[in-house]
Amino acid sequence: MNKTQLVECVALEANLTKKVAAEAVDAVLSVMTKALKEGDAVKLVGFGNFTVKQRAQRQGRNPMTGEEITIPASTYVSFKPSKNLKW
Repeated sequence: MNKTQLVECVALEANLTKKVAAEAVDAVLSVMTKALKEGDAVKLVGFGNFTVKQRAQRQGRNPMTGEEITIPASTYVSFKPSKNLKW
């Protein structure tokens, strides 16, 4: 499902116009993105938790040359589904 399909489904489910549904979806995604960028977790009961995690710097290997390289530290978002979402 892509964003356009999500907007269509939200519009049908909530009996909204596609324009209003698109604004609602954009607002939710914007708020979630802002919270995650600030390092906060987003917990949606019955759906799952989005958390920000850190990856430490580590050594890797270039598969083409075999040369050792340093992979820099990074930040990423992790999702853990709730029991309702698992089957």
